[in-house]
Parts: sequence; C-alpha cells; structure tokens
Amino acid sequence: MSHSTIGTADQLRDPNYMPPMGQAVPLGIQHVLAMFVSNVTPAIIVAGAAGIGFGSDQGALGFPDMTYLIQMSMLFAGIATLFQTIGMGRVGARLPIVQGTSFAFVPIMVPAVAGLGTAGLAGLMTGVILGGIFHFCLGFIVGRIRYALPPLVTGLIVLMIGLALVKVGIQYAAGGVPNIGKPVFGSLSMWIPALVVVLVTLAVKFFARGFMAVAAVLIGILAGYIVAYLMGQVSFAKVGYAAMFALPQPFKYGFELNWAIVIGMCFMAVVSAIETVGDTSGITKGGAGREATDDEVAGATFADGLGTSIAGIFGGLPNTSFSQNVGLVAMTGVMSRHVVTIGAIFLIICGLIPKIGAIINTVPINVLGGGVIVMFGMVCASGINMLSDVKWSRRNMVIFATALSVSLGLQQVPDALQHVGPTLKILLTTGLLPAATIAIVLNLVLPEDLPE
Repeated sequence: MSHSTIGTADQLRDPNYMPPMGQAVPLGIQHVLAMFVSNVTPAIIVAGAAGIGFGSDQGALGFPDMTYLIQMSMLFAGIATLFQTIGMGRVGARLPIVQGTSFAFVPIMVPAVAGLGTAGLAGLMTGVILGGIFHFCLGFIVGRIRYALPPLVTGLIVLMIGLALVKVGIQYAAGGVPNIGKPVFGSLSMWIPALVVVLVTLAVKFFARGFMAVAAVLIGILAGYIVAYLMGQVSFAKVGYAAMFALPQPFKYGFELNWAIVIGMCFMAVVSAIETVGDTSGITKGGAGREATDDEVAGATFADGLGTSIAGIFGGLPNTSFSQNVGLVAMTGVMSRHVVTIGAIFLIICGLIPKIGAIINTVPINVLGGGVIVMFGMVCASGINMLSDVKWSRRNMVIFATALSVSLGLQQVPDALQHVGPTLKILLTTGLLPAATIAIVLNLVLPEDLPE
C-alpha cells in the first residue's frame, strides 16, 4: 500500500485526516495486531500469580477469571485509546496514540497478588483505581517534572523493569510457575514450542518487511501454538463454556485498601507518565516532524490516568501508551488519529466477547513464555538504548552503579529486609522503587562536577 493511495504528504502528517475506509480499516487493525500480545500478557501473568491457573481450573478462582482479565485488557485498552484519539475536554492528546496494559506495573502487581501479606485482586484493583487518579493528577504538572527524569534515570528504570521480568519469561517457557519442581518443568516437550516461538519471531523480524515485521512476536506465537497443538499441549475443552457476549462487572473483586499496593501504583504512575510523554513526542516527531505541544503532553497523561482508573473499577489493569505503535506510525507515515480509533473499536468489540478471551487462554504457558522472553529482553534493550544518550561522567557512573547495585541486590535477596515490615519489604524488593528513588535523589543533589 503506497502512501500516494492513502493521501497527500500534508494529509498524512495531519492527525485529523481520515484516509479512505478501504485503507483506514487495515491500518487500524495493524495497530491492534502490533500491540495485541503485549496487551494481554500482563493479565495472564497477574492471573497466574494470583493462583487463577493457566488454561485450567487450577487455583481458587479458576478458568472464567483468567478469561475475564484477558477480556478487560482488550476492552479497556480500546476505551483508553478512544480517550487519546477522540478526547474529552483537556483529556486526550487527539493523536494516534494506542493505549494498552502496561508491563511497567507487572513487577509491582505480581507480589501484590501473590501473598506477602497483601490483599490479592481486591487490593490490586483498588490500587489501580487510586493509582489512576494520581496518574491523572500528574497531567497538571508533568511538564514541570520532566527535568528531574533525564535519560540516566528513565533508562535505568526501564532497564530494571526488563530485568525484573526476564525471570518470568524463562519460568513460563520451561513450563510455568505451577510446574516448578515437577518432572515436566524444563523438559524438552516444554522447551520445543517455546524455542519455535523465539526462532520464528527472530526470523520474521529480520527477514520480513512491513506489517509482517511489525507483527513478528504474534506470528512467532502462532507458530509455537501450532507446534504445541501437534504435541497435544492445547485444549479447547473450556472454550465452549465462555459466553458470546458479556459486559464488565464493577468491583468484581471487591474493594480493599492496601497501602503497599497504592504507593507502588502511584510511584509507577510517575514512570508511566514520563513514558507517555516520550511516546507523545515520538509520535509527533516521527509522524509530523514537530515537537509535541504542552497541551498534547498533558492531554495524553490525563487520558493515561483516566483510562487506568476506570479499568480498575471493572477489574482491568493499568494502561499506558504503547511504544511499538509509535514506531508503526513512523513506519507507515500515517499520522491519522481516526485510523487508531478504528483499531480501538476493534479492541472494544473483542473485549465484549469472552469467547475471544477463552481462545487466547488456550495458548499454552510455554508458548507464551517464548514470546515474553523476546518482549522482556526488548524492554531491557530499550532501557540500554535510553542510557546511550547519557554522558558517562564519573558522577553519572556513581549514580547508576549505586542505584543498580542496591535495587538488584534487594530484589535477589529479599530476606535482607525481613525486619522492615511487609509493606516496605514489598516496595523495596520490586527493584524498581529503590532504583528510581536513589537515581532521582542522587541526580538532584550531587554536584555536576564531581572530581574525576
């Protein structure tokens, strides 16, 4: 599809331009396919950590709740994307920004639902609601706090998010957390589909062009899924129980205030807001060759927070802007927000059909593991890429070294904090909070000219 068939150069750079429907619909669905796997994966990880099980009735909540969390990920990604593309008052950047469930919050959400004296899904959803409100409020000041978060700080935080997640990828590829200690864990039958996913993803990413390259992880997972099916690892037995249509349920898991979760969510909201600022700037630079305006940055942050808070009310997870779709805007050269609106409507329709969530839930955990190994590695690589913009003076090396050493060490030896109380222990052993706090504080207080 050449640019000339979609519109003129000026039209392509205009967020308000509407391409012909014959081109707009495929472009909108392409945006959905680019983010689809990354969007539903956090729900599957959190559901597994909460003891819901994976494609079975393992755990106290069982299969329907896994499907529900996947369903909410699609529904509220679509709704939050509409907040961005259509907007309401000051809410929304009115740019082609795609929202989706954020990986950044996973290292906070997993310990929140997996015990450690926390309140489970009720406490998590309450934290999502309150964190979303806090995130919304950041829209009023986000422009003024950007100076405190240079690439040294943001790159370190993104790197720590990736490092916190890579363990999950290997656990899933080897057979999943419920199988640790069992003979099937780490067996060749588990690893073969996972490795097929990794190899096909890499092959498509490097040797395909256009849409195929954008959807490389999705294609890799489909290939691994076929192999797993041929190996007898896929079951459709529960798909028949899922409804064809269902509305979200407010406060499905209850309401329970847990300060460790609320503080963690509010802190990660700051990280997510800065990520959204970067994505907003990336879209205007890549699609229109200009800087994002203050109103666009603030509007994008308001939409982030509102989308997250509303999702939490109905049992959804935190939303943020999706960076892979920023790259897609630059690659296609189509800046139209209406194209992304079409994609958002497609996501909402999927989110109202539990059957789709049930089918996604048939993907074996080792197949998903192969996909997330690549995705979580890319999160680490993104952090390193951001750090490449840092001028590595002795001052910056000291800040980076101290923050990385303390945060990674506490993450690996959580018992070192067994006397600090459960709330503080959860916050400090995520790895993210100590890394960000140390880096931000040292960056603000240390003089620029440390003796070399």
